[in-house]
Amino acid sequence: MQVALVLGNAISTVKHRSLENVKLLVCQPLAADGRSRDGAPVIVADYMGAGAGEKVILTSDGAAVRELYGLENSPLRWTVMGLVDPSHNPTPPKSKKEAKR
Repeated sequence: MQVALVLGNAISTVKHRSLENVKLLVCQPLAADGRSRDGAPVIVADYMGAGAGEKVILTSDGAAVRELYGLENSPLRWTVMGLVDPSHNPTPPKSKKEAKR
């Protein structure tokens, strides 16, 4: 599982037939702090309806995704598994004193 920022849509003129009606996104994986980049952007299948600027939870478990969506033979690797609540603050408190606030 990986938190990522949706940068925008990916447009394809030719797709594998298992992805013909699937929205594709360009997502930037984020580090544990929820802000820093963690690697290169990836193309992601979106079954959840995410949009540009949203944070999402990705999975790269292709076998699980193929089973979940009933795809037998698909090149699908990355997919959106959930949307991150915009009010969620992934940065932990810096001290025990801040944690009590």
